[in-house]
Amino acid sequence: MVKPKVLALGYPAFAGEEYVKQFQEEYEIDIDLHQVLVPTDRKQTVADLAAKVQSSGPYQALLVRMGIGPYEPFDEELLRPLVPDCKILVSCSAGYNEFDVSWMTQQGMWFCNTRNAVSEATADMAMFLILAVLRDTTRGEKQTREGKWRGTLAPTRDPTGLKLGILGMGGIGKHLARKAAAFNMKIIYYNRQRLPVEDEERLGATYCPTMEELLAQSDVFSVNCPLNDQTVGLIGEKEFAQMKDGVFFINTARGAIVNESALIAALQSGKIERAGLDVFDGEPSVNPFFLECDRCTIQPHLGGLTDGAFQKAEIECLENIKTLFTTGVPVAPINNIST
Repeated sequence: MVKPKVLALGYPAFAGEEYVKQFQEEYEIDIDLHQVLVPTDRKQTVADLAAKVQSSGPYQALLVRMGIGPYEPFDEELLRPLVPDCKILVSCSAGYNEFDVSWMTQQGMWFCNTRNAVSEATADMAMFLILAVLRDTTRGEKQTREGKWRGTLAPTRDPTGLKLGILGMGGIGKHLARKAAAFNMKIIYYNRQRLPVEDEERLGATYCPTMEELLAQSDVFSVNCPLNDQTVGLIGEKEFAQMKDGVFFINTARGAIVNESALIAALQSGKIERAGLDVFDGEPSVNPFFLECDRCTIQPHLGGLTDGAFQKAEIECLENIKTLFTTGVPVAPINNIST
């Protein structure tokens, strides 16, 4: 029996040698990409992938690890050489706006993201940013490094009793709610669908029937929804105007969900007291305002970049591949392929 062949954009080292060894008993992983696929620019990447498939293919599956910026977007132009042999594309990322799932579906190709792997690590980052902006740690560190000790820093805010508004109560939002409760924050949320009552009770979360209510009530506002056609620019000038004066703003989701010009204006006016940002529109390019503003705590999209999250993501991806070829359907597909 011929083993299904998997093209891996990066070696799944975090899955563990034992797991990979077991996987390779039934599947062939082509991981020797650096001889051909070294992405530089879009044009070269498209040509390199086509050459790789021609020289070493065909491939029945494509594994996409973290750090995929040089390959994006995963569309017809890039993926066409894999058709019709490739039956599944699995991504270690939770977000998938950079993947043309509609086109893949038309080609009979399953697509799976990682639904839970990076959730808790991203929630940890959100909680870190909440504490950082409440305690004004960026300016505290800056002044200490400049030899000013506390300088002119005023007393900061305690999380106890503050209302944390969570926009998007999926896996990340739920983990964040659980963590914030340990700091005695009051959890309110808005989601496309209300959680079951037992989940709300377990998380101590109160549902806001409209996003406007969430905006108006939140002392700390955290963006945790996915990026899609409906959420691009979801938070803009109108939404910032509906927030409390002096609100603390957190984004660990995707930069394009927030209109950055409106965010900058809200910071400049004082509508937002401080912001914690792990994502940016157009990243890795970052608007110079955020680099210079010491009322912003910023990170280079590190939310899911932990060894534990990487391990869960890689295993989840490989399990989707295994399940497709043993049952005909992957564990957690985004699309549906008619058989």
